[in-house]
Amino acid sequence: MRLLSYNIRHGRGTDGRVDLERVARAIRSSHADIVALQEVDLGRARTGGVDQAQALARQLGLRAHFHAALQVETERYGDAILTRHPSRLIRAGGLPGLAGRPGLEPRGALWVEVACDGHRLQVLNTHLGLVAAEQKGQLAALLGPDWLAAASAAGPVVLAGDFNATPWSRAYRQLTARLSDARAIARSRAGRATFPSHYPVLRLDHVFVGPGLRVDHVAVLRDGDARRASDHLPLLATLDFAAPPRAVRRPQDTPAAAPEA
Repeated sequence: MRLLSYNIRHGRGTDGRVDLERVARAIRSSHADIVALQEVDLGRARTGGVDQAQALARQLGLRAHFHAALQVETERYGDAILTRHPSRLIRAGGLPGLAGRPGLEPRGALWVEVACDGHRLQVLNTHLGLVAAEQKGQLAALLGPDWLAAASAAGPVVLAGDFNATPWSRAYRQLTARLSDARAIARSRAGRATFPSHYPVLRLDHVFVGPGLRVDHVAVLRDGDARRASDHLPLLATLDFAAPPRAVRRPQDTPAAAPEA
C-alpha cells in the first residue's frame, strides 16, 4: 500500500494561486492508494465553492470521506481521506480546544476502515493545533478510547497528518510512545523535512504505524507540482501487512461521508 499524507492548504500554492488540478497532479504522481489530506475546503468563497475532497476524488478515481473541523454558515474546512480500496467511515469528530483561547482554529480527526488484500486497515487522519497546551488535550483524546485504542482493537492502524510537531517536541514523544514513526522503521527513506515546501526545514507531517505493519519506504516528494502546489510537501509511505489476514468480512463501499457540523 502507498499512503500519502498531504496538507494541501486548500490548493493555494507557493505562487498564491489556488489550483486544485496542480494538487491532483502531485497526488497522482505518487501513485498513492490512500491519501490523508488536511486543510480541505468545501463550499468556501475563497475557493469558488468547490467540494475539494470530492473534486480531487473524481480527478483521481478515488473514494472520498470528509470531516469539517470548522463550519461558518455553509462554508466548511477540514480533513479528508481518499482511497481506491473499499472503505467505510468509522468516526469523524472534533478534538478539544484550549480553554480561554476561543480564537484558535478548531481541529478534528477522521477514521476510515479500508479493506485491502483481505485485511482491515484502520486509517486515522488529523491536523493538530499550533499551541503545545492545545496539542496536549488533542492528543489525550486522539490516543484515548474513542480513537486510537478502539482502532487498534479493530486491526492494524495508521495515523497520518500534519501534527505541527517536530521530532523533538512533547507531542511527537507522546505519539511515538504508542506508535512507531514510519520514517524511523522504514527499510529505506528519502528526504526529511516537509515545511515550508520552497525550502523545507521542519518535519511537521508524519505517518505513524501500529503493530502488524511493515514500512518499506518513506519519502518526502519534492519534484514537479509537489514543490509548488502547497506550503507543505507530500509525505509518502509504502506499507505492507506483517501477517496473513484474518478471516473477516470486507467492508462494503460507502458513498462519501456527509460533512459534519
